[in-house]
Amino acid sequence: MGYCIHVAGRRIYILVPCYQICKKLKLLRAVLINALFLVLLAVPPLCLQFTGNANLLVPHFWVLFSFLSGLTFIMVTTVLVVQQIQPGLYAQAFLGVTVVKMIGSMLLALLFVLKMNVNERVFMLDFFYLYFLNTGFEVYVLLRNLRNQN
Repeated sequence: MGYCIHVAGRRIYILVPCYQICKKLKLLRAVLINALFLVLLAVPPLCLQFTGNANLLVPHFWVLFSFLSGLTFIMVTTVLVVQQIQPGLYAQAFLGVTVVKMIGSMLLALLFVLKMNVNERVFMLDFFYLYFLNTGFEVYVLLRNLRNQN
């Protein structure tokens, strides 16, 4: 998309890319992919609940699910926004948000184990199911976004 201006008998072309729209679409695409991932991540626990195998889920599994999924969403959107505003700070933002996510996840796990009477093996299975799949999703989205820059 461009504009042509005639100045002193010469044509001057001004190219106006829709860069802001592309940046918003990239972020919107990441949000939609995150929503699809969360739906797919919630399917196995829902199947366990509806088939009578709820003993394989900790009592407040959906709190754990919401917290870790929320951290993942915040992490992905924060890093993508920082990358759009200042691409040079991408690595620092990624590392900073990763540390916050790890500390928040460890605090949540500690609170769950100390305050609630849960089966430790079931809790570890549920926690690592959510944590590692969310971490894998983050790496996938962020590396895919980095690859598309070049």
